[in-house]
Amino acid sequence: MQTALYDPLVGYYNRPDLIRWGRAGDYRTSPETSELFAATFAGHFAAIYRQLGEPSHWTIVESGAGNGQFASVVLSKFQQVYPEVYKATRYIINDVSEDARRLSRENLVTFADKVEYSGLEQIGKIDLGLFFSNELVDAFPVHLLTLEDGAVRELFVDLHEDGFKFVTRPVSTSKLTEFLVQHAVDLKEGQIVEVNLHVSDWLSSVAEKLATGFVITVDYGFEQEELYGAPERFKGTLRAFHQHQFVGNVLAQPGQNDITASVNWTQIRMVGERLGLTCTSLTRLDQFLLQEGLLEELQRRLDASTSESERLRTTTQAREMILPGGMASHFQVMVQKRV
Repeated sequence: MQTALYDPLVGYYNRPDLIRWGRAGDYRTSPETSELFAATFAGHFAAIYRQLGEPSHWTIVESGAGNGQFASVVLSKFQQVYPEVYKATRYIINDVSEDARRLSRENLVTFADKVEYSGLEQIGKIDLGLFFSNELVDAFPVHLLTLEDGAVRELFVDLHEDGFKFVTRPVSTSKLTEFLVQHAVDLKEGQIVEVNLHVSDWLSSVAEKLATGFVITVDYGFEQEELYGAPERFKGTLRAFHQHQFVGNVLAQPGQNDITASVNWTQIRMVGERLGLTCTSLTRLDQFLLQEGLLEELQRRLDASTSESERLRTTTQAREMILPGGMASHFQVMVQKRV
């Protein structure tokens, strides 16, 4: 999964010949669906800025920023509505994909004096600020564990004459069995679960750099009991997409498909608590957006619309954000705080 997604030359996220985002690509994230998503979060960020005492300088780090569309809308909103926040903001984009960084630089040329690009390890200490990510954690490489004849085994990828296949072997690291014990995971015979060890390393790096502020994570997942205990997820949640369609074999055509697994929110909360990050909320995305003023943002945009077609497009996009069964109803927002 690490190689298929992140190989510098042929990894899915680094290939310049692929269209990943939008209708022509393999998936659509909320920023591509509607600018209301980023504009509403901009208002939330401005509220956090005030909560932190309206500092003269603060930092927003966006990890997995993709083509920069979210950052563009947030900075535009700051510039137009919250000039004091805009003046104080240092915006860092942290994305491992060279192709994504190229696209975001093109889309953020207007804000070149505000935006920096940095690897996570190269980011220095942040006294005041926040880390934000949208659909980042679900793309972290995972381990697959199963119970075979009463013993915990790991699924590895092997090469056969007709392609890649899964094979079971003893677990690759004691961290996996430690995870099962720490999280009281009761594996059933034949069950498959994903264990995301990378999220712990990532959150540790974030917590180490953030002195005071917030970590805001948007993604799709479940609390652990539901993630590992629901019958419909007995074989896990690992899946692949190509042009918005499920790919039956996640090992097929490596480097051409998006591969993802649902997030374990219980794990993120527990890891955060050990690192001094207190979870203040875990909310469904559509509910979060409504709480943070999406309808007010929608009305402002409708009032500013200059044509009926523009108004129709805005309201149509908003439906995916707020209507039951829409895109946002399948995502969650976790807010963690460090003081």
